[in-house]
Amino acid sequence: MEELTSGVSWVGVVVGAVAAFLIGWVWYSPKLFGTKWAQGVGVDLGSASEMPVGAMLSQLIGLFLMSWFVGVTAVANALLTVILATAAFAVLAYSGGMFAKKSAYARGVEAGYLAVCLVVMIVAQGIF
Repeated sequence: MEELTSGVSWVGVVVGAVAAFLIGWVWYSPKLFGTKWAQGVGVDLGSASEMPVGAMLSQLIGLFLMSWFVGVTAVANALLTVILATAAFAVLAYSGGMFAKKSAYARGVEAGYLAVCLVVMIVAQGIF
């Protein structure tokens, strides 16, 4: 367990996760990709008061785990490992979107968000 916690910048982990979450809020908003993404996945965008709490909490937990993974690989000087893992997960999410019959646009938005999250988390580790 020590290799998962020793030397990790926890400030960087938290900042990376929170920043990625906030970017997601804008990313999926009508101001950026939200409207066309929602059409591509077959959902209606609602108001902030209609947000699915379970999905939001799951997203935040997932981003924290991803950011922690970035922190662990940063300590081990193995950031290429987390880049490879994120690319793999993005491709798997993209293929899952194909099975779910999401539009190519929606799949691209989702994969792009993962890539942006990774960059934000690596930067957060570099700063903190």
